[in-house]
Amino acid sequence: MQLSLIGSIILLTTGQYVLAAPTGTLNDTTPTTTLDGFAPQFSPVFPNMTVSSEAQPFYNGGELDTNSTLSNETLNLDNYPGVWERPDVNHPEVQAMIKQINWDIVPNFAPHKVKDYDLVQDDYDYEKDESCWWTSTQCVKPKISHVPEDLYTCPTKGEWGLTFDDGPFNYSEDEEADQENPYAEPELYNFLAKENVTSTLFYIGGNVLTYPAAARRALYNGHTLCSHTWSHQVMTSQTNEEAVAELYWSLKVIKEATGVTPKCWRPPQGDVDDRIRSIAWQMGLRTVIWDRDTEDWAMPAPGGGDFPPEKVDALFEQWIEEEKANKTDTGIMVLEHELNHATVGMAEKWIPEVKKTFNVVNAMSCNDVDQPYWETDFRYPSIHNVAEETNNTATTV
Repeated sequence: MQLSLIGSIILLTTGQYVLAAPTGTLNDTTPTTTLDGFAPQFSPVFPNMTVSSEAQPFYNGGELDTNSTLSNETLNLDNYPGVWERPDVNHPEVQAMIKQINWDIVPNFAPHKVKDYDLVQDDYDYEKDESCWWTSTQCVKPKISHVPEDLYTCPTKGEWGLTFDDGPFNYSEDEEADQENPYAEPELYNFLAKENVTSTLFYIGGNVLTYPAAARRALYNGHTLCSHTWSHQVMTSQTNEEAVAELYWSLKVIKEATGVTPKCWRPPQGDVDDRIRSIAWQMGLRTVIWDRDTEDWAMPAPGGGDFPPEKVDALFEQWIEEEKANKTDTGIMVLEHELNHATVGMAEKWIPEVKKTFNVVNAMSCNDVDQPYWETDFRYPSIHNVAEETNNTATTV
C-alpha cells in the first residue's frame, strides 16, 4: 500500500493523534488511533467514483458566492440507490464496507420496531437505559467506552449553534412548485451569507444526488457538511447492515458532489443508540444531536404537519429571553430544517433577531471542530483560539 504525503501525516490534535486515511481501493483504509481509547475509525473509500469536476474541496476565505441560480444537473442516478429509497444491503460496495467493521465491539441490541410511523417504546426499560437510546431518554453519553459522547450543545455561553437538517432543499416540479421554489436553494445559503453566518448542514443523500450544485455552494460559502443518512430512516429500527448502507451511500454522494468526506452525522429524528453509534463511529462519524428543537418541520407545509407557526415563534422568543435573563451556563445547539417554504421563512425571520442576543455560529465550530472531513488539508478557521490557528494546529471530530 502506497500512501500519499497528506495521507501519511500524523497530526497532533487536542486529545488525540489522527492518522489520515489515504485514497485507494475500498479495502485500502487506514484507521485512526486515539489517545482517549476510542475504537479505531476508517474513512470509507469509494470504488469506481470520480469526484465532480465542479467540486472545490477547500476552505474559501474570500468572497462568497450569492448568485441566485444554480445548475440543476444531477449526478449519475444509475450509480446510486433510488432517491429516498432504502439501499440494498447486498450491493457489493455495502458488503465490502460491512466487512471493514469490527462487529465484536458493536452491542447486540435488537432493532426497534416501528408502528404507524412511530418507534415502539413500550417494552424499553428507560430507567436502566442499557443502550443509551436517545429517543427514549435523550441519552448523549454512551454506555460503551469505545465511542465518544455525542455533540449536542455549544459549550461557550452566548453561542447559538446553527444547524439545518434535510437539505439540500431541491426545486419542486409538482403542484406546490410556485409556493416552494422561491425558497429552494440557494435561497437559504444566500440569506446566511448576507447575515454573515454559517451553519452545520446535515444532508440527505438522495437530495445531494439530485442537487449537487447546492451542496457545492454550501461548502464554498463556509458551511460544514455532515451526513443525515441516505433516505432518512429512523436508525435504531434498521439492522446493522441497513445502517451501514444508509451511512455509506450518504458519504459517497457527498464526496462525489463536493470532494469532501464528512466525519459527522445526525440521526434522523435524533434516533440513535449505542449499537448505531458504534457502527457510525467505526465508519468515521461522530454523532451530533441538539439541545433546542424549533419544531419547525411540523408546521403546515409540504412534508410538515399541523404545528402552529406561532408556537415556533414562541420557542425562539423563549430562548432569547432565557439568554437575556442569564438562565443558561452554556450556549445552545438549535435544530432547524431546510425543508420547505415555512422552515426557510422561519429561519429568515428569526436569525436577525437571534443575532441581537446570541453569537450565531456554525455548530461544529462552536465545539472547536475545525477539521470535520477526512481530507485533512481542509480546515475551518477557529472561532475561539486565535493562537491555536496561528500555530496551525487543528481539532478533528
